Amino acid sequence: MISSVTFEKTTYNELPWKFEAGTANIAGGIVFGVATDWLRAVGLPAVAAHEHALLVRATERLTAIEGLRIVGTAPRKAGVVSFLLGDVHPHDIGTVLDREGIAIRTGQHCAQPVMDRYGIGATARASFGVYNTGEEVDVLAAALKKVQEVFA
Repeated sequence: MISSVTFEKTTYNELPWKFEAGTANIAGGIVFGVATDWLRAVGLPAVAAHEHALLVRATERLTAIEGLRIVGTAPRKAGVVSFLLGDVHPHDIGTVLDREGIAIRTGQHCAQPVMDRYGIGATARASFGVYNTGEEVDVLAAALKKVQEVFA
């Protein structure tokens, strides 16, 4: 941030370094390297296959819930399921799931133009990654049934 400091004068560094106060994020760099090594060892095809299997499982479990509508059913998509559950507002879904220990996103997800185009104010969205398990998908489905009970 600073090139030099004396009692007479302070000289600020050039851009962009003058906005880099403090010690560099050394731990972040180390962890990034470890994560990269792990991904190489597992292999990106295996990660993609796992996430796809979770998406298939989630789609099966969620479509079996009466009144649940999946928004976005492209044949090739990432491990993300956006949905509506009857007349329950997505923020209420998120609140109940949070109390069940499940983290989802709710809202417009930076997609307001497409939401407006389809007349959708907000959705609930569950995302699945390499760190998730099939059992967690089942827990989500069971918790969504609890949401229905709360708002029945």
